[in-house]
Amino acid sequence: MASAKGARRVLVTGGGRGLGAAIVKALAAAGHDVTFTYRSSGDAAEASARTLAEEYPQQNFAALRIDLSDREAVAAFAAELGQEGPDSGRYDGFVHNAGHTYDALAMMMDQAKAEVAMQVNYWSFTRLANALVRPMMRARSGRVVVIGSVTALQANQGNAAYAASKAALLAYARTLAIEVARTGVTVNYLAPGFIDTEMLAPYSKFRDVMEGQIPARRFAAPEEIAAVVAFLMSGVASYITGAVLPVDGGLSAALGVHR
Repeated sequence: MASAKGARRVLVTGGGRGLGAAIVKALAAAGHDVTFTYRSSGDAAEASARTLAEEYPQQNFAALRIDLSDREAVAAFAAELGQEGPDSGRYDGFVHNAGHTYDALAMMMDQAKAEVAMQVNYWSFTRLANALVRPMMRARSGRVVVIGSVTALQANQGNAAYAASKAALLAYARTLAIEVARTGVTVNYLAPGFIDTEMLAPYSKFRDVMEGQIPARRFAAPEEIAAVVAFLMSGVASYITGAVLPVDGGLSAALGVHR
């Protein structure tokens, strides 16, 4: 059973590139069947699925194109997940990695743009979790991992909309965790700091300054975050739920002002 071995069939949102691709690879290496969604990285996502299938021929992999900013598309996908059979269709694990950034000062925030971030980061998770967690509860086994952000814990200038969406995700995930804990389903929230992916490319000219403010003095490699996800999907993590795990090189533990 999944409760003894950890999740076996996992859905990962935003798994086409960057951190998501690293998570998919880590879960594949841990022996899981993985279905992952992507929005625009079609060629890379399909190539990744093919490569993994060749590398792990006893496992199943699939890439699905879904725009999580499209409410109707998310609703249709959630309905599809809910209609799947209790055995062949059930997912044992769910990793919500897909994310949308929007930077603006709080007083200058554009509501329409902020709502897109909230839809991708928060509302898409609640819709998909609703469809995926119910079968896990019936099976009395399951794993949910939410990729949040250290900005949900520590304020950062210009991140009002993004941080708010990740903070909403945090509150929802912890509430879900205590509601389903007795059924053997775990729900945990990772709060990464700065990760060395394309998402940070626009800030490359500030990299030295940013790294200088991180106690570890470097950005995280995507594989370092992915390894924590794989651990939380494993059987030995069955008593960890409702946790908020900063994976940020000490950033959230440090005061921002130094002598």
